Amino acid sequence: MTTAQHRVEEQLIADVLASFARTPDPRLKELMEALVKHLHVFIRETRLTEAEWTRAIEFLTAVGHITDDKRQEFILLSDVLGASMQTIAVNNEAYENATEATVFGPFFVDESPFVGIGGDIAGGAAGTPCWVEGTVRDTLGDPIPGARIEVWEADEDGFYDVQYTDSRVAGRGHLFSGEDGAFGFWGVQPTAYPIPHDGPVGALLDAVDRSPVRAAHLHFMVSAQGFRTLVTHIFVEGDPQLEIGDSVFGVKESLVKRFEEQPAGAPTPDGRALGDKPWTRSRFDIVLAPERQ
Repeated sequence: MTTAQHRVEEQLIADVLASFARTPDPRLKELMEALVKHLHVFIRETRLTEAEWTRAIEFLTAVGHITDDKRQEFILLSDVLGASMQTIAVNNEAYENATEATVFGPFFVDESPFVGIGGDIAGGAAGTPCWVEGTVRDTLGDPIPGARIEVWEADEDGFYDVQYTDSRVAGRGHLFSGEDGAFGFWGVQPTAYPIPHDGPVGALLDAVDRSPVRAAHLHFMVSAQGFRTLVTHIFVEGDPQLEIGDSVFGVKESLVKRFEEQPAGAPTPDGRALGDKPWTRSRFDIVLAPERQ
């Protein structure tokens, strides 16, 4: 690169940064300046061509076009680039023995049905019945009563309810921990499944020869007054996908849990009659970090 060319490129960055000088919000100013600096470093380091820039714009446009109130392709894109997990890492610093956070995912829906302790979030979702129990405690080991526990998951075919066209509500619900911090509910055994890969993010994964499959998991969001809201999953010990890799980088060793197979006819924790169906059970003890002061 000639000295003259270097000077032209450096001057452009300086001009763009100067355009934010009067930004009244200091944080917005900081974000925009950092974004410009890193973006221009990428363009200059890779010597991005105009054709490549056009293709990137077309890709982002396609991501926007496929996004609607039930499908968030931008979250998928953030997930597969590891940006979601990095944001979570930055915003959920390790705190003593608190449960680790992981990706939110694109399939959470507000106003899930209340199922209560011992209830069933499956709502007709296909799959092997699964009992999940545990406690919600603080980092000192004291129980947290009344913590709201949101749970959602895919069915055995790898689909969330919002991916169907019949407006079903299945595989999701919420309950509250008891006075002793305990909770328990029925769902279905988590299975590995591909993220939606019929759109631009799927095309990107194909282009770089990456699998769209997520390791089998069950989503949790746990909140209580005075504590940091926890968004996390639990993963299934022994799932082969754990060795292959999770497409959104969400797996953490502390979140891999044993799901014990139970034969048909084995007594259930709450006396539920399952007939001739086998079932599974798992335990997830949750520790919440205190709210940031």
